Order: sequence, then structure tokens, then C-alpha cells
Amino acid sequence: MPDVRLASSQGKWILITTVLGSSMAMLDSTVVNVALPRIGKDLDASLSALQWTVNAYMLTLAGLILLGGSLGDQYGRRKIFVIGVVWFAAASLMCGLAPTDAVLIGARALQGVGGALLTPGSLALIQASFHPDDRARAVGLWSGFGGIGAAVGPFLGGWLVDGPGWRWVFLLNVPLALLCVPVALRHVPESAGGTSRASEAERGGGRAHGRFDVLGAVLGALALGLVTFALIEAGTLALLAVAGVAAGVAFVYVEKRRRDPMLPLDIFGSRQFTALNIVTLCVYGAFGGYFFLTALQLQVVAGYSALAAGTALLPTTALMLFFSARSGALADRIGPRIPLTVGPLLCATAMLLMLRVGEHANYLTDVLPAVLVQGVGMVTLVAPLTASVLASVDTARAGIASGINNAAARAAGLIAVAALPLLAGMGPEAYRSAPAFDAAFDRAMPICAGVLVVGAALAFALVRRPAPGCVRPECRTHGNVTAPPIEATP
Repeated sequence: MPDVRLASSQGKWILITTVLGSSMAMLDSTVVNVALPRIGKDLDASLSALQWTVNAYMLTLAGLILLGGSLGDQYGRRKIFVIGVVWFAAASLMCGLAPTDAVLIGARALQGVGGALLTPGSLALIQASFHPDDRARAVGLWSGFGGIGAAVGPFLGGWLVDGPGWRWVFLLNVPLALLCVPVALRHVPESAGGTSRASEAERGGGRAHGRFDVLGAVLGALALGLVTFALIEAGTLALLAVAGVAAGVAFVYVEKRRRDPMLPLDIFGSRQFTALNIVTLCVYGAFGGYFFLTALQLQVVAGYSALAAGTALLPTTALMLFFSARSGALADRIGPRIPLTVGPLLCATAMLLMLRVGEHANYLTDVLPAVLVQGVGMVTLVAPLTASVLASVDTARAGIASGINNAAARAAGLIAVAALPLLAGMGPEAYRSAPAFDAAFDRAMPICAGVLVVGAALAFALVRRPAPGCVRPECRTHGNVTAPPIEATP
């Protein structure tokens, strides 16, 4: 039984280590968007290269995150976490030194691999190390500090871009890793082969074994990658889209036949779980497209600096940090159906309000109303969505349910960043012309709003109140706008 107490010096070091590690990945999910215009200018990159700068990271992270925790079970959670941190830092260094957009994109894909190792590993270390009496508080602190890291990401990214330069958005991860790794090796106990709650969140069961669903992970990532490639290249590579669909079919076939699949398909026998994941695809697909394009709109069209653009989005994440726990408590009392219906509708309203943001937009009258409504909408829906996913399956499978939901959200954002510029008619050089980008942005926001309305309608029609006594989330503080938090199995 783990016996480290939170009040001990070792307990504090473990918490610091896991927060540092997870913050690296959370920061990278939010800081890069504000750096995109400067990256495009310095590397003479097309819009598709900027899309890949975001999507290469999300592709490998979404495709491998379900596999990450099981590696820690078999080979040691601390070992895999440290490997993930070192891998992530090395890839970040490659990003920061990248001489071309192609090298940057490749390094971003490697970053995603590191993120898939360290993201589940950070929570796994807390679950495997702390005494049961302190575990809930440790998870709460980890979640809260990680949320703060995600919240300050756009502000920090903007400050770096306008100051030392966009390359420091990536190079910042190197000193963080240099702090994290020695502390982890000295103060964090190794654990492997157990049944830590976090490891089950990624692996989906209680068995520790030496078999990993590598084929399933490869097929899943290949399907996402091929479809994304076809969308970003403006539909000119239709054969790749067909190949992507074929890889998706093969992925389902493999997962159905394996004894220990990465994605156990029978979990979708719960109609509530299936409905919630469809809502997740709608919601986080719209969010992915919105945050990608809004960071560009504020700089390319409204003329904001990178720092001003990053600061402009802070109210959204601040509202999530302060009020997500209260939103979850409210949903416990009234049920998830109303929050999951009202939340997406509020976010859809926010995206329509963003149509007011044009050339020389005034922050107080044009930008802030949309950002505040977006924050209220996300507060309303994110915590109830996580709680409902956990409650929609048997208690023993709540962890894998959360892991699947997290991967679905990231995949939705990936596809949205690939598809939305195509649907809105953005050409390869659109971000270099304020009028052209503004016109395409005005076409894109109603598309995002429409997807959210569909998600709200599905939630109203299909989501029901969970049965009493279901699993409740431990991560009650949210600040990440790209995906819901990963929860663990009791």
C-alpha cells in the first residue's frame, strides 16, 4: 500500500514533480496558438503548415495517450514518466531550433509522443505514491496547479513571442525538464505492476501484463493522420482519405478481436456513454476550431500583439478555474441534462459574438463579451460532462471511460483544425491578408456554432440522470480548454 503523506517533504516533492511534468504538456496545448502568426512569418510557412504545427502534436498525443499508462504499469511508472519528460524536452529543443516548418512539424509530432507518456504518468505517480487518506487532496492540488498552468499558457506564450521570440515557447520546456527529472529520480518512489487508479484510466483494466495493443495504437493514429492530411491538403488527396477510413475500419476490427484491446468496444454498449462521447466530439471539435482561428483573428485582423491576444483569452480559463467545481456540484443536484444542453448553446452564442471582432476591434466592447460568454458556457458543461462520463459505465471501468473521452476530445480538435479552414474557404496564404482571413473567419464561426447546437440537441435528447452512487470526479478544477481531465478508476 502506498504510504507517502502529503505533509511530508517527500510528498511535497512528488506533488511538485508531477505538476511540473503535466504542466509542460498542458502549457504546450495552449501557448502555441498565439505564436502561429510569428512562426508563419519567420519560417515563411503556409496556412497548412500552421495547421500541422498544431495537429502534429495532437495527432500523436491523441493516438497514443490510451497506451501511455499501460507502459508505466509494466516497466515502472516513474521510469516511463521520466522518459516522457526527457522525450518531451528533447522534442521541444528540436522545435525551438527548427530551421524550417517541416522540421518544426516533425518535432511537434515527437512532442506529442512525449506528452502521451508523461500526461497519464503524472497522475499515475500520485495514485501509486500517496497514502489513501491524502490521495484525494493530492489529486485536487495536482489538478488545480495544472489548471493554472493551462490558464496562463496563452498569456505566457504571448509574452515570449513579443519578447525573446516564438522559439522560447518551446525552449521553456527544457529548464522545466531539468528541474523535474532530478527531483523525480531522487524523491519519487518507483512503482510497477500494481493496480493504480490512474494506470487503469489509460489501460482500461486491472491486469498488469506484458502485452500492449501496439497494432491498435498504430492503426488509430494512422486513421486520424491520413484523414487529417487529406483535409489539410484541401481535399486534393482523396485516396489518403479513403485509406484513412480503411485504417479506421481495420482499427475497429483489431480492437474487437483482441483479448486486451486499447479501446474495448463493448464499453459502447452503454447508450449514455456513447451519447456523451458524441456530444464530446461536437463540443471539443468546435472548441478546437474556435481557439485555433481566434488566436489568428486577433493578431492578423484586429492587429493585436501576441501578448494582447493571449491576454484577451484569459477570462475564459479564469472562469473555468474558479467555478468548475461549483458547476460540478450543481450538476450533481439537478442532473447533467440541462448543463450539457445550456453550456454548448452559450458557447455557440459566444462564437457568434466573435463575428463582431474585425479590424481594430475594441477589447471591452467587441472581444470581452464573447470571451466571457465562452467561459460561462465552458464552466457550465465541462465538469458535468466529465462526471457524466464516469457515471455512465460500471465503477471498475470509469477510468478507461475517462481515457476514451479524453482521446475523443483531442481527436475532435485535431479534425476540426484540419477541416474548418477548408470548409471556410481559407487559402494557403489566407492568414497573410487581413480582409481574406476576416471573411473566412466570419464563415467559420457559424459552422462552429452550428456544431455546438447539434451537441446541445443530442445532450437534451439522449443524456439522462445517472444512477445514485456512481463514481464522482476527483479532478474538480479545470483549466484545459483542449480536452477534459483524465480521471481514474476507484
